[in-house]
Amino acid sequence: MDQLASLVQRLEMAVGRVESMSGPGGSAGGDVSGGAVSAFVEAFDVIVSGPVAQYLSLSQKIGGDVQKHAEMIKQGFSAGRQVLMKASSCQKPADSALKTILQPVCKIVEQVQTFREQNRTSQLFNHLSAVSESVPALGWIAVAPKPGPYVKEMQDAAMFYTNRVLKDFKDKDKTHVDWVKAYLLIWTDLQTYIKQHHTTGLSWSKTGPVASASAAPPSAPAGCPPPPPPGPPPPADLGGPCPSGGDSGPDPRNALFAALNKGSDITTGLKHVSDDQKTHKNPGLRGQGAVRTGPKPFASPTPRPAASATPTQKLPPVLELDGKKWKVENQEDNQNLLINNTELKQVVYAFKCNKSTLTVKGKLNSIIIDNCKKTGLVFDDVVGIVEIINCKDVKIQVIGKVPTISINKTDGCHVYLSKDSLSCEIVSAKSSEMNILVPKGEEGDFAEFPVPEQFKTVWDGKKLATTATEIAG
Repeated sequence: MDQLASLVQRLEMAVGRVESMSGPGGSAGGDVSGGAVSAFVEAFDVIVSGPVAQYLSLSQKIGGDVQKHAEMIKQGFSAGRQVLMKASSCQKPADSALKTILQPVCKIVEQVQTFREQNRTSQLFNHLSAVSESVPALGWIAVAPKPGPYVKEMQDAAMFYTNRVLKDFKDKDKTHVDWVKAYLLIWTDLQTYIKQHHTTGLSWSKTGPVASASAAPPSAPAGCPPPPPPGPPPPADLGGPCPSGGDSGPDPRNALFAALNKGSDITTGLKHVSDDQKTHKNPGLRGQGAVRTGPKPFASPTPRPAASATPTQKLPPVLELDGKKWKVENQEDNQNLLINNTELKQVVYAFKCNKSTLTVKGKLNSIIIDNCKKTGLVFDDVVGIVEIINCKDVKIQVIGKVPTISINKTDGCHVYLSKDSLSCEIVSAKSSEMNILVPKGEEGDFAEFPVPEQFKTVWDGKKLATTATEIAG
């Protein structure tokens, strides 16, 4: 008997080890056995101790706003791990409970994006933007059925800004180059991890209790909807006794059903109303409240004035030199914006301008047009780059020279080049309705050429070959 008991004990231990290592985290269960975490939590820890730790170390080396951002990312991965731990030992909860469980992750995403918006003047704004654009990838745990492609999409959103970091620091500081590589590696490894353990969505345990929020949820941030209010109480049991009288009297529904079963004889029990009791024939009865015993007829309620929408707070317009930066903000319907006496080290940053035209005289470092609508820009010479970001219906005219014009996330952009700027490189991404106009002849006329928006990609046997389609414009 002792040998049989020993054999059973060893079999139980072997089964426990197999269950903890099987499938995506132990049949999505990977329940804690003797303090050990599931396989997919251990695999997640490898990412945290690898590229995430390297990214944190390099961010600390760079310091400043980048380091603060990195601490938020660290908290985001910690919050994500808590969800994975819960999924490894609990069954998937209802949607309302799931939203509560995911709220800590959503809160971190909001903090990261808010920090970037509050530090637009930061010298490391490109670093902040790269992280802010891609941080929604932390929410992969709520995505189904394709969390992997979702993370890839978020990683691609960061590429525009990481390329700018590489361009700015490639020959200056290798730390920033390594920082970009480490940060992008986080999302690359996360895609591989998802493919191995959570291909169609977060793997929940098939056994164990249904997951629930163990602590009071934090206030719901924007972009992460709060849990819905509790539903109405369950309806009264129609088969039970009447709640007011128990079963001391007859069920009133029986009388209702009996009346309905009379068919055409249902009206035989109605009381006849004589002419002297009808209010429409006796106006004097209309003021007597005792005549009407039934419910009041439906009447449209007195229309209430529509609640006026909360007016959008208008920020004061700004046109000033702050250190080396010309700030042009919140300009509305102003066609005479002018910046004179520029220096080579200065930059111009225009933000949220509408129906306005900005003219920049002289030679300076760079110009950025961000979140502007129906805005025009006329400038002489730029030695760096002119960037158009998140804009709609803008027109750019070059009087002198510019080496590069970047158009990103913009709908409707017309660029008028001068004869001296025909060698300009125009880089575009996620934009539409782009047209480049080049001078034609000596009469000031321009020839218009559309920038391709649609592309065709084929495998040529060695690599992918991409060309603009015939209807690309």
